[in-house]
Amino acid sequence: MASVRHRIRTTAWRCAWLVGVGGWLWCQAPAVAEWYVAGQVGVNFADQLKNIQGTGVLQSLTAPDFDLKNALVYGGKVGVYPGNGAVGIELDAFHSSPHIKNLDDIPGIHLGITNVGLNILLRYPGQTFQPYAGIGGAALIANLGQSPTTNSDSDVAFGFNLIAGLRAFVTPYIAVFTEYKFTQSDLVFDQAFPTGGGFSGDYRAQHVVFGISYHF
Repeated sequence: MASVRHRIRTTAWRCAWLVGVGGWLWCQAPAVAEWYVAGQVGVNFADQLKNIQGTGVLQSLTAPDFDLKNALVYGGKVGVYPGNGAVGIELDAFHSSPHIKNLDDIPGIHLGITNVGLNILLRYPGQTFQPYAGIGGAALIANLGQSPTTNSDSDVAFGFNLIAGLRAFVTPYIAVFTEYKFTQSDLVFDQAFPTGGGFSGDYRAQHVVFGISYHF
């Protein structure tokens, strides 16, 4: 339990730090700035939950990696480039359901993950085409479904995002974009099993999304 409380405090501190730094940077945006809002949809090419380890009364146990299903991903974002420059900050939120696949005769488990990230972006500020890349932290809100072998459970974990994309303006205010995202985090479901205890695993996913943005 001590390790669980420590992890909760660490995750809360990281998320608070992320929100605080992002809010400070956001407030530094001068009056002359390029703001945008966007919608996005694509595919989560989920990898696996790796390094499965028991928690609580099961902390001494390990299990094979859990295969995850590819899933639809959708969400939105809002961002700003202060002074219409090359460096920007973006709040990016997206959801997908990379369900855990069957493991031999053990049925699969529903898994939903919402990623709320704050990213620093670097772009080439071209008039028509703008390649960009970014890095940031995120709060991953994960929900494990009820199944014949598990209880429903949830976790809020700190993760990291890497981003690369290309934006193309079709009018002075409207652009379309395609983007690659990589996410990594450690998920812990401490109350997952009816007999007590739960499991943790390393979550990694690659996303390819397409979207449209309005700039003002």
